[in-house]
Amino acid sequence: MEPIINAHAPEFTVQAFQNGSFKTVSNKDIEGKWALFFFYPSDFTFVCPTELEDLASKYDQLTKMGVEVFSVSTDSQFVHKAWHDTSERIKKIKYAMLADPIGTLAKGFGVYKEDEGVAYRGTFLVNPEGLVKVAEVQDNSIGRNADELVRKVQAAQYVATHTGEVCPAKWREGSETIKPSIDLVGKL
Repeated sequence: MEPIINAHAPEFTVQAFQNGSFKTVSNKDIEGKWALFFFYPSDFTFVCPTELEDLASKYDQLTKMGVEVFSVSTDSQFVHKAWHDTSERIKKIKYAMLADPIGTLAKGFGVYKEDEGVAYRGTFLVNPEGLVKVAEVQDNSIGRNADELVRKVQAAQYVATHTGEVCPAKWREGSETIKPSIDLVGKL
């Protein structure tokens, strides 16, 4: 299995639903930007709306950080609209809901579940150069936490602009980082 960290995000062109409209989204739309891809199995389910609502609560913060946010499932843009129109949780979403009915994106990021035709819960942060910097995949029965996701984005953006520094466990914005050196070997 090829590692996805520092791999280029796949090329794609898909339909999306956002803010009451349908639109086309492609890899060209993320060039030169931070982009977050948030895969989930399907609309009108159980864990998914709790995650998407949680992510929606962090959307303004993420956009202020310069991050484009995309949720992705193998549902069509029409199903995304129907879910948006009927669910109070999903009505809160401002980010683009990408339609991936043939699994192009899910396969490209390695989260396509062939036996069900859905995606695993995968989260991928792509930097402005198009490289995957954060990748997290889990079983579909386990929901994610948007607070932790924001922390990871902050850490990825920090190390991208502070050459020679790394973020330790539980690092928070404004906390101390580490500058690896031979003097630290065996002292941490």
